[in-house]
Amino acid sequence: MLSNLEAVQENNAALEARFADKLKVNYQLNRQLVSFQANKNKPVYRWFKYKEGFSEAFVQHLLDYLALNEGHIIDPFAGTGTVLFVASERGLQATGIELLPVGCEIMHVRKLMQNDDVATLQSLIERWRREQPWQQIQSHSTFPHLRITHGAFPEDTQRALERYLAALASERGAATQVLRFAAMCVLEEISYTRKDGQYLRWDYRSGRRQRSKPFDKGKILNFEEAITCKLDEISLDLQPSGFLPGFFGSPAEKGKIEVLRGSCLDVLPTLEAASFDGLITSPPYANRYDYTRTYALELALLGIGEIEIRELRQAMVSCTVENREKTHLQNVFGKAIYQQAAAAFDNQQELQAILSYLEWQKSMKMLNNAGIPRMIRHYFFELALVIFECARLLKPKAPFVMVNDNVRYGGVIVPVDLILSDFAERAGFDVEVIWVLPTGKGNSSQQMGTHGRQEVRKCVYIWRRRSE
Repeated sequence: MLSNLEAVQENNAALEARFADKLKVNYQLNRQLVSFQANKNKPVYRWFKYKEGFSEAFVQHLLDYLALNEGHIIDPFAGTGTVLFVASERGLQATGIELLPVGCEIMHVRKLMQNDDVATLQSLIERWRREQPWQQIQSHSTFPHLRITHGAFPEDTQRALERYLAALASERGAATQVLRFAAMCVLEEISYTRKDGQYLRWDYRSGRRQRSKPFDKGKILNFEEAITCKLDEISLDLQPSGFLPGFFGSPAEKGKIEVLRGSCLDVLPTLEAASFDGLITSPPYANRYDYTRTYALELALLGIGEIEIRELRQAMVSCTVENREKTHLQNVFGKAIYQQAAAAFDNQQELQAILSYLEWQKSMKMLNNAGIPRMIRHYFFELALVIFECARLLKPKAPFVMVNDNVRYGGVIVPVDLILSDFAERAGFDVEVIWVLPTGKGNSSQQMGTHGRQEVRKCVYIWRRRSE
């Protein structure tokens, strides 16, 4: 055991020394900017609280730094499309790949807002806000709950929500989608739940058994006040002065946005080589967060059933302890790329030392979940495939920007930033800089209780595709 831990420490020291001149604290960045927080009051972005995204201001900062003013940009983990819409407003073409239906729905509605008859949509929203047609509906349908969402709403709230969804049958086309989207945006506000990383946290008023001390999320809005406020917000943002600059610009001024649905592990190998001028993304972190659980209410509203939920969970990049090996990937990626990525993974000494140490801890029953070593192994292998595949897709000298967090398991910090940068160098990138946020993050209460607090880095990596 001691030799395993010593190997981790020794290899980490070597890796830190190797990239020491690339690690730069960037005092222009903070956790608010490199997260959803800076979007909370931004027109359009504020409609849906997607905590895993980064801010519009951060993407603007990156595009300015990179001087990316033309060409075609890609985001393999598009989320709700912040990179795509900011790039489009600046005249770039933008392609995003997204697996989670919630993100795809948000991007689709935003595109509708740009391309449809905005005046008609605004009139519709104002009519619904004024007349509240769902109040006259006697609905016999029920909200399509998943097993993990049953009991999420107070009874009166659920009945009002069901009447609202039933009233959508009287509308057609874009109107139906926009109004359903408004309901999706308020589900957390009207429920007993709050998104909390790895799971939904339930308010004590739900009657569910509490994990520890009773959780009180504060005021729970009733459906009428929540949907009225949301419709007001959307209507206000539909005013020409409400949108971000350029949102209502002519189509000729904006770059085309394409959203490809599915896992980037399946989609990237289908794209044309050397077809992109830049890449900005933030993959799921190796932090055990399960978006199929935290966004379960939204997925249920969109009609995603239990089987599809399980399929989504396994299709995600392996960031949860439930992910199993994706055995089909050898048939998806080209033989050369698969072998190169596998070699980079196998030869990354710090990663292999960490995996060996975590396996030892698993055998000694020292980990709070035996699936952690498997998750870390698959996470890095899958991201190695993504990095090597993106080297094929990017033009020479094109930038690859990634936002990611380091993590800590079993008391050992996993230097995600340095391991992935090592993969990038092997794939044909130069590491230009690794921006370190001035303030790192702490650890889970379990980690701190057992191993003490140790701050871990949150970083933005900028790699540059080498000229062949």
